[in-house]
Amino acid sequence: MAIKARHRRFAWIAVGVLALGSATALVLNAFQSNLVFFYTPSQVFANEAPTGRNFRIGGLVEMGSVARSSANVEVKFKVTDNAQTIPVVYHGILPDLFKEGKGVVAQGALSPDGVFVASQVLAKHDENYMPPEAAEALRKAGHPVKPQQEFVDKARYSVQQQ
Repeated sequence: MAIKARHRRFAWIAVGVLALGSATALVLNAFQSNLVFFYTPSQVFANEAPTGRNFRIGGLVEMGSVARSSANVEVKFKVTDNAQTIPVVYHGILPDLFKEGKGVVAQGALSPDGVFVASQVLAKHDENYMPPEAAEALRKAGHPVKPQQEFVDKARYSVQQQ
């Protein structure tokens, strides 16, 4: 028994829609699992950060809080936005620009005891740059932060002078 052309065309359309739907679902699932949000210590303290998921925490490394283990590469420090402070533990080699009192962004998850277990630590790459979210959080906490536009203007001026 031969399949009518109309039924064959319907079958191909159904297969195409099913393949397109599957591809869309896979892309959205990959995007959702790789999406990492940024939170300040105040937001983490207020339980706005997700539990059981990776996220980024950013702020300043609290002065006097860095403790390095002599037995391994474990480093403990505290991240603050001058309103709240979150303890962080990291197993690995820190970036060269990592210093107390400087900006840092750490990616990881919050443990049940309230310690942020970092899988990656990023130090700000020069003295002028700070992620806009971190700068805004520090401004709200009363920490003096230069506006980003001033840094952009200085960069433009230095390029024009060359």
